Amino acid sequence: MKILIVDDEPLARSELRYLLQNNSMVEEVKEADGVESAQDMVQTANPDVVFLDIQLDDGNGMVLAKLWKKLPQHPYIVFATAYDQYALDAFDAEAIDYVLKPFDQIRIDQTLIRINRLIGKRGKAESDEKKYDNPRLSVTNEERTMVIQKQNILYLEAKSGIVSIHTQQGSKIKSKETLTSIISQLDPNHFLRVHRSFVVNLNSVLELQPSFNHTYELTLNDNSKIAVSRSYVNVTKKALGII
Repeated sequence: MKILIVDDEPLARSELRYLLQNNSMVEEVKEADGVESAQDMVQTANPDVVFLDIQLDDGNGMVLAKLWKKLPQHPYIVFATAYDQYALDAFDAEAIDYVLKPFDQIRIDQTLIRINRLIGKRGKAESDEKKYDNPRLSVTNEERTMVIQKQNILYLEAKSGIVSIHTQQGSKIKSKETLTSIISQLDPNHFLRVHRSFVVNLNSVLELQPSFNHTYELTLNDNSKIAVSRSYVNVTKKALGII
């Protein structure tokens, strides 16, 4: 991970740099001695984490952190200070941690472990977003690869090892890929599994009605009827804004 230290005391920066560089998760450490230089470094170096002092010669680190949290891709903030009275304010600034001077290796390592986990989760989320951003779905059909506009999908039906993709145009494309494999390429904000055999495009749903034995039935905009099994009723209602 790439780290920026913001502190107006050279000795404190040197001490923290030493501890950070002792950890194998740290790839790069840069330094800034105040608010102005920190602003420049965040924009040019794009650090993953900023270890930020609060009382700086040319401004306040807390104010700086609150500005950074408004950025689309803001760094994780760790307040590194000699004062413990700002801990509650640190949570308002969405700081990841609050470490007190003098620093020690164990405490810094604990912070880095925590941040490394968060970076991993953020990276996965960004990767998923890019995958879902693709408006097209490609599936194998015998020896051909079929390309479908995701927005044109009404629902998917799995039966006897075959997945049928029903589209707004009335076509039905069959594939031997698993339903789970196809679902992994679809944005869960738009496509929902409502039954072990059915996935629906939520934008195509017109109506939800009770059925027998505590199950429900969806009506889609082509008048297709899709069963909602009991185990999926609550999540379906929630996705449709009913509960």
